[in-house]
Amino acid sequence: MNLKDLKVDKSWTLFLDRDGVINVRLIDDYVKTPDDFKFIDGVPKAIRHLSAIFGRIIIVTNQQGIGKGLMTESELKKVHNKMLARIIMLGGKIDRIYYSPFKKEENDITRKPQIGMALQARKEFPEINFKKSIMIGDSISDIIFGKKLNMKTVFVSNDLALINKNFKIIDLTVNSLYEFSEIFNK
Repeated sequence: MNLKDLKVDKSWTLFLDRDGVINVRLIDDYVKTPDDFKFIDGVPKAIRHLSAIFGRIIIVTNQQGIGKGLMTESELKKVHNKMLARIIMLGGKIDRIYYSPFKKEENDITRKPQIGMALQARKEFPEINFKKSIMIGDSISDIIFGKKLNMKTVFVSNDLALINKNFKIIDLTVNSLYEFSEIFNK
């Protein structure tokens, strides 16, 4: 089935990665303060539009900067508060943010591509049906996370080599969350 042909309604859940999907990813660094956080163009508008379509919007984000001692959970909360304030001010919503503070080598169940954050979300929101969910991410670990749960997957990338190597697990490729939201402008 073509992802563009899905009949998405309020029974669907949208899972979003953060860095590289919502905000500008810092190369070889982490978003450690609210000043480091910069929305990718069009994202607040896209989230407002998607909020009217999806029943739930959940952010799932690996934040190993905490595990590395480069930032605290309190500092991460300040970053998220800035992000949420802007989204809400512009008419969008995020139902919950789940994050994994663990380093990659710890291989914790909550760290994508493991599915712990999705299981936390379904425990809090039992109506979530992973087969009626879409995962949007900019790394292959995000896509694997979605596929492990039978979600539809959307890869935010223009890296053709990476896309071609992983085309079997990617349902749709877009350049931005805004481009994805435009699919639903009928």
